Amino acid sequence: MLFSVMERVFSQYSLLASSFANAFVLCVLVMICRSSEAVVNLPKNVTVPAVIAFGDSIVDQGNNNVIETIAKCNFPPYGKDFVGGPTGRFGNGKTPADLIAEQLGIKEYVPAYLDPHLQPSELLTGVSFGSGASGFDPQTAQLASVLSMSDQLNLFKEYIGKVKGMVGEERTNFILSNSFYLVLAGSDDLTNTYFTAGIRKLQYDINSYTDLVVKYASDFVKELYLLGAKKIGLFGAAPIGCLPSQRTLAGGELRVCSEIYNQAAQLMNSKLSSAITSYNNSLNDPKARIVYIDIYNSLLNIILNHDKYGFSVADKGCCGTGNLEVSILCNKLTDPCPNDSVYVFWDSYHPTERCYRVLVNQVLQSSLNKFF
Repeated sequence: MLFSVMERVFSQYSLLASSFANAFVLCVLVMICRSSEAVVNLPKNVTVPAVIAFGDSIVDQGNNNVIETIAKCNFPPYGKDFVGGPTGRFGNGKTPADLIAEQLGIKEYVPAYLDPHLQPSELLTGVSFGSGASGFDPQTAQLASVLSMSDQLNLFKEYIGKVKGMVGEERTNFILSNSFYLVLAGSDDLTNTYFTAGIRKLQYDINSYTDLVVKYASDFVKELYLLGAKKIGLFGAAPIGCLPSQRTLAGGELRVCSEIYNQAAQLMNSKLSSAITSYNNSLNDPKARIVYIDIYNSLLNIILNHDKYGFSVADKGCCGTGNLEVSILCNKLTDPCPNDSVYVFWDSYHPTERCYRVLVNQVLQSSLNKFF
């Protein structure tokens, strides 16, 4: 609205005056959006205008709210510690996308792109296209009737068009090339599509299936780069065998970590790391920084040494029994634990905000410098 008013006022002036008006409006919009104070120190003369996320439930900020799927969590007790209550985020509070934007001083929360109440100004500082229960393998999204990674890229193309309409092509290119892109997917491919549903198990052994997933992941990153992204963080799979739900399903009577599941995640991660490193090195682009980010070892360390980080429960989620409750199984009829800050996991699949904070701090300390 502000932009359209300014545009009408300055329409009678020359191209120079019009450019000035656009720049003025942009400054106002960015001042409105930037309400956080940076915690991490970026290199001198470096600006990160936005955080843009793709992937699964770890960065679904509420996109699944408007999709016909059972993979939702826009109801209590989800959002227990989030300002305003449930938003569709799969946790008790903020997600890694929110926390990274906060740490970089961009804004407090990264909204869902499909949020019907999304303000146009939010586009300039980043949104998330993530969809809970999605994965690099298109079959994974089909199983849950959610946004595939291809769907998310198509929405990103739409986003680019909207931003160009707001601030022009030059500023849009600056935003695209200097923003941080978070790509978090792959864990659901293994847990849901390969192991639990077993659909891909009928066609592939684990070695060939991880090859397939890595091929899809590599193609996604390549297309994202071709659309203008330069700073892309591709997160590896989590230690899925130690997630509470997978302990219950595959950890035996004692609910131990499933080594078979964890080995599958490690196999996929090693291939992802090699593929991304190879692709990054092949680019003749000094501004491109496509970085593989290891989350497996960081989260496993927290789980195995939870006392060291101030957690007392690492094998169950805070919601209900903590063994299987996730999404619609974690609802207003399932009481959460009295103190989620001592739990590594909120439900049987997703970490608590406090755990995410520990992980994000570790990721930024170990990987931020690789983007510059």
